[in-house]
Amino acid sequence: MDRHCIAFLGTGLMGRPMAANLLRAGHELRVWNRTADKAVALAEQGARICDDPAQALEGAEMIVSIMSDGAAVAQVQRRCLAAGAVRASMLWIDMSSVRPGEARAQAAALDAAGARLLDAPVSGGTRGAEAARLAIMVGGDQADFDRAAPVLRAMGRPVLVGPTGAGQLAKLANQAVVGITIGAVAEATLMLQRGGADPAAARRALAGGFADSLVLQQHGARMSDGDFTPGGTCRTQLKDMRNILAEAAELGLALPLSQQIEARYTALCDAPERAELDHAALYLELRDRNPGGDG
Repeated sequence: MDRHCIAFLGTGLMGRPMAANLLRAGHELRVWNRTADKAVALAEQGARICDDPAQALEGAEMIVSIMSDGAAVAQVQRRCLAAGAVRASMLWIDMSSVRPGEARAQAAALDAAGARLLDAPVSGGTRGAEAARLAIMVGGDQADFDRAAPVLRAMGRPVLVGPTGAGQLAKLANQAVVGITIGAVAEATLMLQRGGADPAAARRALAGGFADSLVLQQHGARMSDGDFTPGGTCRTQLKDMRNILAEAAELGLALPLSQQIEARYTALCDAPERAELDHAALYLELRDRNPGGDG
């Protein structure tokens, strides 16, 4: 397997296990995170922790970033470009979830320095990140994708879905399906509970049928157990739903289900303590609409 020196920028809930998988695959990692203590554990696995993103790029062939939003990525990218740390032939793989237009702007800024971009957002949550089974949706050129493939395969299953920005568009499509399905699973779970059925037994009964999905099995269990320890947060899901609607507006599309789910996550995230719960906590917003009972 090809081994590379990689600058890894961002070690939050998703980034930390993704970086750990790259280390296990034998890649050399130079790691930076805005909150330094979130990167410390990776030093024990062989990563070099850097004080500045530009420092992390020293000697790196590729850059992997996974940050909160497009503004955060753009800010770090500008810092690295201003410091002269981005070199010709470098490949920047942004695995954050941003808008397609933001990915195209990133690519243009890097192109001016002779560097390349792949937008490669992921789906699968922290469980998928830990197991190196993330779905990785990639936008960019075939040659860049081929170059990055050994790195991406250490974290999951990469698929090139189109030119720059297409990976982010695929992620928005993914998040529309996820958000809307969470809403449907929340309604099904509450109906089962209030009607006297066992939600866990019902999920087993539905397994393998048309209604089955990871959202049903994993998030349905979170809902019926009342365990909303974050994998993907409500705050992040709300950001994604807003990006979906912004992209739809640019395309002249009306997406009524996405609009409804965005409004519900907005209401949920009005309580700051709920914004950091797992996005399956949309179930709590549904319970607020339906007070009473044991569900």
